[in-house]
Amino acid sequence: QHLDQLNHHQLQHLLDELCHYNAALMAETEMFDKYLKSLDPKDLVPQPAVEGTHASQDFVQTRSRRKSKSRSVSIERLQQLTVEEKCDIAQRELEDIKEETEKLKENSQRVLNNYKATLEEAEIRSTELKKSLYEFDRDIVKDFSEKHGGVAAADKVYRYMEDKIRARDSLAEKLRLKNAALKVHNKKLKLQLKQKEEMGEVLHEVDFQQLKIENKQFLEKIDERNQDLLRLKLMAANTLQILNTYKRKLQNMTDESARLNKEFASRQDMLRRINRENKLVEEERDKAEHINKQLRTEMSDYRVPSVMEYVNSKADHTDLQKNVKAWERKVEIAEMSLKNHRKAWNQIKMSSA
Repeated sequence: QHLDQLNHHQLQHLLDELCHYNAALMAETEMFDKYLKSLDPKDLVPQPAVEGTHASQDFVQTRSRRKSKSRSVSIERLQQLTVEEKCDIAQRELEDIKEETEKLKENSQRVLNNYKATLEEAEIRSTELKKSLYEFDRDIVKDFSEKHGGVAAADKVYRYMEDKIRARDSLAEKLRLKNAALKVHNKKLKLQLKQKEEMGEVLHEVDFQQLKIENKQFLEKIDERNQDLLRLKLMAANTLQILNTYKRKLQNMTDESARLNKEFASRQDMLRRINRENKLVEEERDKAEHINKQLRTEMSDYRVPSVMEYVNSKADHTDLQKNVKAWERKVEIAEMSLKNHRKAWNQIKMSSA
């Protein structure tokens, strides 16, 4: 039927069938290409086969010699895969896909188990850290705050941290020894299995499966111990980091305590000086009060003289000042005369000499 005679609905139906057929051919081609890539190059060497299944070497040579269209078409037809071969390839690809799916499931399960172990480890670490912080606050920080610092509290903190680190190291050493023992046991089992293989002893399927199960169990135990060892190492590192943090805090507190003690000593010295100055001021105040009291007593006992007495005292004072000035003038004259006489005497002595 010609395409021009088809209506729109029939053309759409035909287009859908062609698309579906094309998708199937593409999937089949992709499967064949994947199968071809997985083959060994030696297997790709053409081998003699029955007509209708594989192309023979004669056909290949004939194709290279003769390039006619009919001969090429016949050779291509002979090289096409049969339904049984296609089914065999599809079955192998299905098995490969199932195997890859199983491997992917195992890897996913392993990753999921690792994530679960990491989550459990994080929860355990969080619980242990909270417990350690609670014990540290209960045993160290409270005592430290009550005693207001000091060397004894610092030593207690240091001993506490050393005990924690020693316990972590002891547990890590135990796990390491246990891990080493499991590795030695695993090595012994492998050696026994190798010896049995060399001696030609045939293992039954049940024994082989049992050994595989035991080996898997031991590998799981080894992985668990390695995870525990890694977790303990991380916890030891975190504990050491926390210890360094508390050491820095302790050092800062010790420095602050020394600074406060120094400031307290300086304040006490200043207080003693202030007390001494206060005593001196009290003594001076007592003296001033005593003098003030005497002055007040003298002021209360003071009698104002009469006007005539004041005038006479003033006149006597003026006369005395005049007499003092006169005597001072006489002393100056006498000193000048003495000076002249000494000068003359010195000249006489020099002339006589």
